Amino acid sequence: MDLPFAPPLDPMLAKLADDLPEGAPWIYEPKWDGFRALLFHGDTVAIQSRDGRDLVRYFPELVDLVTGGTPPGSVLDGEVVVAARGRFDFDSLSLRLHPAASRVERLAGDIPAALVLFDVLALEGEDVTARPLAERLEQLERLAPLPKDPAEVLDALAAEPSGILATPRTNDVATARPWLTAFEERGLDGVVAKRLDRPYLFGKRDMVKVKPRRTADCVVGGFRRAKSGEGVGSLLLGLYDDAGVLQYVGHTSGLKAAERLAVRERLRPLEGGTSFGGGRTPGGPSRWAAGRDPAWVPVDPRLVVEVRYDRIMNGRFRHAVGLERWRDDKRPEECTFEQV
Repeated sequence: MDLPFAPPLDPMLAKLADDLPEGAPWIYEPKWDGFRALLFHGDTVAIQSRDGRDLVRYFPELVDLVTGGTPPGSVLDGEVVVAARGRFDFDSLSLRLHPAASRVERLAGDIPAALVLFDVLALEGEDVTARPLAERLEQLERLAPLPKDPAEVLDALAAEPSGILATPRTNDVATARPWLTAFEERGLDGVVAKRLDRPYLFGKRDMVKVKPRRTADCVVGGFRRAKSGEGVGSLLLGLYDDAGVLQYVGHTSGLKAAERLAVRERLRPLEGGTSFGGGRTPGGPSRWAAGRDPAWVPVDPRLVVEVRYDRIMNGRFRHAVGLERWRDDKRPEECTFEQV
């Protein structure tokens, strides 16, 4: 069946906020810790990531899910997730991004992925993106079971690890706000707010996302240059473990143009230090971040910054962190894992 549009498409996005908006016509959904995916069920099945990459090559088992669980002529918006041991497991999900076909096939059996759907772009070949979200969600309910909360999603995926579900939702902010913390340890990434009266806007940040926010003091152990070649693109951060070894924990994002040059000058006298030499170091290029320059410049670990972060996973910040301020009043050796 012909589809009204084909991949790649730019999915509708969310802008970060400190708190959830309240009142009608807002509705609230969990923010899943997985890979955003647009699903195309035409004569064949295509699944694309947020940045337009082909996900079928990494998750071949999802083709059968889409074929058997959605009607031909559908284009759907959702998330690819892996659930294990009662929580969403992003590390296991990331393992699925393997270049070898034989390994991909094995991982599909060992670490099966699931689909959580949250929007409808086309149904039976008809473009429905101009309709309000409220109408699109009614159509979604006909396609997949609607759990009442994130725990019910995990329970369903424990019974069927490669299932397909609709996302839970509520129009009560008092119900949604506890999701920010109650399910954090089980792998939830926050809460998304959407307006029920809005169409689907490709590539626009028309939704609101809220994440748990915390701060930590970290040692600057290096930096990556800005893409322009001038100034600092990101600071590479470390924390000391119980043995007094500096371990790499993540990097900053969002440095302004004026800051990049000023920070480079601040770091210039410290360039060439050992920094992460004795512990975990910043990694090289990944399969998911093809084309990025992995080179980094070590610096003597003498400077401390306070950063804001949302989550720690396996001893590292789950996402890039924001720079709050320089901590000239704090000694680097005070920056330990105890604070996180």
